[in-house]
Amino acid sequence: MNERSTAVSAVLLGTAVGDALGLPAEGMSRATIQRRWKGEWHMRLLFGRGMVSDDTEHSVMVALSLTEHPADVDAFQRTLAWRLRWWFAALPAATGLATARACLKLWFGFSPERSGVFSAGNGPAMRSAVIGAFHAHDEKRRRDFVRASTRITHTDPRAEIAALAVAEAAACAVREGPLFEAASLIEVLGSLSVDEEWRAIVQKLRRALEQDATVDAFAAALGLERAVGGYAYHTVPVALYAWLRHASDFRAALTAVLNCGGDADSTGAIAGGLAALTVGIDQIPCEWPSHISDWPLNPGTLQRLAAQPPRLITGSPWIWPLALLRNLFFLVIVILHGLQRLAPLD
Repeated sequence: MNERSTAVSAVLLGTAVGDALGLPAEGMSRATIQRRWKGEWHMRLLFGRGMVSDDTEHSVMVALSLTEHPADVDAFQRTLAWRLRWWFAALPAATGLATARACLKLWFGFSPERSGVFSAGNGPAMRSAVIGAFHAHDEKRRRDFVRASTRITHTDPRAEIAALAVAEAAACAVREGPLFEAASLIEVLGSLSVDEEWRAIVQKLRRALEQDATVDAFAAALGLERAVGGYAYHTVPVALYAWLRHASDFRAALTAVLNCGGDADSTGAIAGGLAALTVGIDQIPCEWPSHISDWPLNPGTLQRLAAQPPRLITGSPWIWPLALLRNLFFLVIVILHGLQRLAPLD
């Protein structure tokens, strides 16, 4: 595979691993995770196996749309909106409120330019690393495609800034490899917006890196002592910092960000996608992807996707009944896992 295909494959597999690892911990506080689960992180959705959620599915839909329309941003946006519409019709169990409202608007005939809702959720950010990897060497296209992807579902500028931050981080990792300079990326992040809240976050990122602060200490500096919420200005900085601090160690990056709790599938997906770019697929602990049991987005499919995109993929209308059945099964698994959480702690 060429550089682009290799990078996109790495992002997709890393995203899936972080998503599947973090999904069982979604909504749990840092303290609850520490009390309930001891030792190393492993797949634990059901009987030691994991499944992926919307973080991975959205990244795959973006990758497929990019493959079909690598240079035409309007066609890319229309194709991604089409895929999101059918993805939503298959009743995915994990869908953010803003994304759900946007998908409903798409079904009611709103164009992709007008379907977004005002929200600073992390939906656009969780699917933007693949855009950064795909257009790593073209800044204008990278930012245009992130904007097009974001505005299908979210119109709050903060959602777009956070999504751009993830894409810029992925592009930096592709261009410079594992020895990239974090300081140069911090400068890029600071230039993304004049928004005072964002600039304050970037300054905290810079100071934390200079002090070699732990990931949970950085989260606490953002006021996230208990857990990391679904606000893009919370999710993205914590995921970025976990990756920057542990760029050469996939296991350490994922462990650090997941231990922070909260929206763990999204923070894990973002950090996992970026970490896979800097360490390479071969350095992802083999026991994690090997214990993802899902369809059609299993690890083998994800690694082949960039080189030869499969036609049968979640969200395509010609396999909609199968996608619906998968999602109903997934919902049952999630409910069973939720009941398991109610068991008393030892």
